[in-house]
This record gives sequence, structure tokens and C-alpha cells, in this order.
Amino acid sequence: MLHGKKILLGVCGSIAAYKSAFLVRLLVKAGAEVKVVMTGSACGFVDPLTFSTLSKNPVLTSFTNDEATWNSHVELGLWADFFLIAPASANTIAKCASGFCDNLLTATYLSAKCQVAFAPAMDLDMWKHPATQFNVNTLRRFGNEIIPVNAGELASGLSGEGRMAEPEEIIAYLEKWFAIQKKRDDHYGKLKGKKFLITAGPTIESIDPVRYISNHSTGKMGFALAEELAALQADVTIVKGPTSFNPELKSIKIIPVSSAEEMYEASVKLFPKADVAIMAAAVSDYKPVSVSKLKIKKNDDGLHIDLVKNPDILASLGKKKKKNQLLVGFALETDDEVNNAKKKLSGKNLDMIVLNSLRDKGAGFGYDTNKITILKRKGDAKSFSLKSKPDVARDIIDEIITLMNG
Repeated sequence: MLHGKKILLGVCGSIAAYKSAFLVRLLVKAGAEVKVVMTGSACGFVDPLTFSTLSKNPVLTSFTNDEATWNSHVELGLWADFFLIAPASANTIAKCASGFCDNLLTATYLSAKCQVAFAPAMDLDMWKHPATQFNVNTLRRFGNEIIPVNAGELASGLSGEGRMAEPEEIIAYLEKWFAIQKKRDDHYGKLKGKKFLITAGPTIESIDPVRYISNHSTGKMGFALAEELAALQADVTIVKGPTSFNPELKSIKIIPVSSAEEMYEASVKLFPKADVAIMAAAVSDYKPVSVSKLKIKKNDDGLHIDLVKNPDILASLGKKKKKNQLLVGFALETDDEVNNAKKKLSGKNLDMIVLNSLRDKGAGFGYDTNKITILKRKGDAKSFSLKSKPDVARDIIDEIITLMNG
């Protein structure tokens, strides 16, 4: 997967710089073309000659070399298929997050047209400091990847203990990243112009001005689907319940709602123009019959609240679904999971349902991972291993594309 890829490696001043020498050797062995840019402080840890020998390319450490020849950071940024900064010191992370470019490495970062990933390397206290975490979060908002210590899977959030990931982990990360890009290239254009409606997050049902009924949904799965679909040039609208999460891609249209009734109204309005609707939200099944205008006072007799059913969004859309539309639902179950999902699939006129079980460790609300089983109208149930939610989103989209072509 790395054969013929142009990898630009940035090396910062850290004791972990010695790992990058092994990393260059593995990259070259995998068939990648490697160029190395070092900061001045990095040269104090590893001699540039080491990287030059391993990469078979001159190592660049400043804007000019000994012959006063200009080293163009712009050309470096255009040359690379992937810019990897490993180790990435707290200082360089801060500079890149703030837009400083006082050395060749940081200037190249600002000129890079390719994907950039940072493999942090620092002591635990530096890593956990709010300033570092702020800078790392800023880099992620700019579209950069952060490679944690456990980089066997693509990072979907902050992780790790501050030490640099092992070279083998980084190689696995790069191979997976390029594999995902290849799959995106294969799918690219298939979804262009297709309209996707996604619901995500919880809904809340007010009891009084202070209290409400809700659930533990964060919306992570729905947002992962929205991000991946938007990356494939689909036209994505997400109806999101009350959650702090938001998609990063500006092309995604966001419609914020609060209650199940509001989510129902927004979904019914948008559904007729949608090619595919993915109902990933955790909608409250019930709401109070009446909402108190004043805060309900505590008393010794306890509190009794009469509840009434909320509108069933999935069932309503299933009744309105046309032949050229696909409707995808989610089922979170605790027992007899597959049979319950099958009933929901047929009873609500769905084309596909994504099943989660709360009995699976690492699946369900709040996790960065998920474990799913996909059921369709025809064929056997298809189960997947525990994966990051972005990876789960890709599996779901693969199955949707199969249905669309089917």
C-alpha cells in the first residue's frame, strides 16, 4: 500500500527521534520514497547523515544549505503524498497550531497540500497540560491527524500517554490511511449529488423548566457517517439533537432540534427530497403528557409523571418511502438482538438496519468504538468486529452503496 508513495517526514527535537530512523528504514522497505526535514534541535539527537543514508535523499534542516541554495518549503509541500511529523514535540505542535513558521519544518507544514499527521512525543505532564491539549485539538480542527500510542486503528480522538507511537504502529496507520483513501477513490463520484438525511444524538423531553427525560446518546456515530459521506461528495443534511458534537466539514448542513416532535417534523419535511435517510438518533419513545411552567417542588409523596408516546419517526418515514429511496435504521438491543432487529426491519419498512448490542464491550453510547451487525431485507446478517466509529461508518456506507447499485 505504501509502494511508490511520497512520504515527507518531519523530525523534531525529542529523545524519540531515534525511533524515526527505524521508521525511515521501514518506509523505504515498504517501497515508499522518503524525504526528511529536521528542526535544528532534532539534529542534536540524531545526526542528519543517519536519515540521509537511510532515505537515500539529502536531509533538509534550514531554508538554505551550505552552498546557499534555497530549500523551497512550497516545493516540499507539493511533492509529498503525506506529511508525517514524528516525533512531534510540544513546541512544534504549538507552532503549527498557531501558524508560526520560524523554521523549514513549520513553514513546510503551512505550505503542505497533502494530509498531515502528528505523532506526539513528550512527557506525560506536558501532554496532559491544557495548553498542549488545546493545541492538539486545534490541529485536529484544521484537519490534521493525531497518531496516538495505540495507533493500530485510526484515531478518532485524543489518546495516548505522550510517548511517540512505535514505528511499526505508524506504518500500520499509514497503510490503513492509504487503504481508506483508495476506497474513497473507488467510491468517489458514486455519491456525488446524492442527498443524505441523517439524524444523530439524543432528544430531550421537558418535565418542567429545569428537568427533562433523555438518554446517553452523544451522536458520535451519526456524525461519523455525515463526515464520511461528505468526504465522498454526498449532499448531507444532519438533524441533530442536543449534543456538543458537531461535524467538522462545512459542507454538511446542520439542523438543530431538541425534542422528538421537533426531530419528527424536520425529518418528515426533509425526507421527500432525500435519496437515503439514515436514522441514527436515539429518539425518546415517551414524553410527559404536560410540561409544568414552574419548577416542580420536591415533596415526601414522590413524583408521578404521566407519559405519552412520541411519534415514531422511522415508522412514519417507512410509510412515506418511495421506490427510489433507501431508509436505514438503527437498533440498540439488550436481548434477543437479531430477532428484535428483524422485526424492526420489516415492521417499519426499512431497507437496512444497523444492530448494536449493549452486551458487546465497547459498543453503544459514549464510546469511540462500535460493534455492529447489518441486516437487510435479503441475505444473511453480516457481523463486524469492534472498530472505531469512523471505520464503522465506512462499513455502513459500503453496504448502502451496494444497495444503491443493487
